[in-house]
Amino acid sequence: MWSYRLIAPYTFERTEQPEPSPASLADGQVLLQFLAAGVCGSDLPGFRGTQGRLPGDIGACAAGMHGFPVHEIAGEVVASRHPEHTRGDRVVGWASGFDGLMDQVVADGEGLVRYEPSLTPELAIGLQPLACVLYAVEQLGDLAGRHVAVIGQGSIGLLFSYVAKAAGAALVTGVDPVDRETLGPRFGVDRVVRATSDRWIRHLDPAERPDVVIEAVGHQVATLGHAIEAAAFGGTVFYFGVTDDDTYPISMRTMLRNNLTLKSGVTLERRRMLTAASAFAAAHPDLLTEYLTHTFRTADVQAAFETACRPTPGRVKIAIVP
Repeated sequence: MWSYRLIAPYTFERTEQPEPSPASLADGQVLLQFLAAGVCGSDLPGFRGTQGRLPGDIGACAAGMHGFPVHEIAGEVVASRHPEHTRGDRVVGWASGFDGLMDQVVADGEGLVRYEPSLTPELAIGLQPLACVLYAVEQLGDLAGRHVAVIGQGSIGLLFSYVAKAAGAALVTGVDPVDRETLGPRFGVDRVVRATSDRWIRHLDPAERPDVVIEAVGHQVATLGHAIEAAAFGGTVFYFGVTDDDTYPISMRTMLRNNLTLKSGVTLERRRMLTAASAFAAAHPDLLTEYLTHTFRTADVQAAFETACRPTPGRVKIAIVP
């Protein structure tokens, strides 16, 4: 079967690997035939060659792991040792080994659900990040009538904007140096701010500080500090962006004096949240088609990731298909 691996920064290599044996599946696992994958911002440090934390990331120049770094996947069940999945099911969710760039993938069945047959696999891919966003928004409580700001208007930040607006937020502010003037309103953004987050907070009217600030950038220290500085008194900051450092310094004085709450966390209850994402997408039928803007073939995986590294005003989600 085909497989891709990173052999140097920004460099994929296609290889041939033995197909996994259905007999090798552990309890709870499923074997999937690849139908589609999504490129996530959290995949890009691995593409750039950054040293990761996965046990198999031992390459001298890049991870060198087969199928890495993709974790958003849609596939057809070839074999299953999970009670909710049977052969022939088309499912979407997590490639639990971050090894989704392979013709056949072994994954944890608790991170997968069947998707609506009316969806193409590349559209279904959007359900995985949507599930993550819905879980995070659950942790924020009632957003009705509140001002929500989202720092970062990439594929995750735009989903946060959309879900916050659908949850009844009175005002959604989207902050990003990439021009989202046209795209932002289609994802529920009322106030599009084309600026870096440090410049935004410097010019932010104290009377217009948001009740909730979501950091959807990650991979750096500064933007979390900007989110904390932007939040209104008694507000909440949710740090969603993936951390590249173990320690993030924040202003505890600001946290204390402004009675702020800081939240973060990974997505739990994955099957429940994927099911919720399917229901949300069904209730908002234009969302997934607006979300998917670029599709590449597996033979062009290099171009897919290079495109993901270059934010442009019209790009949101990138899918990879056979």
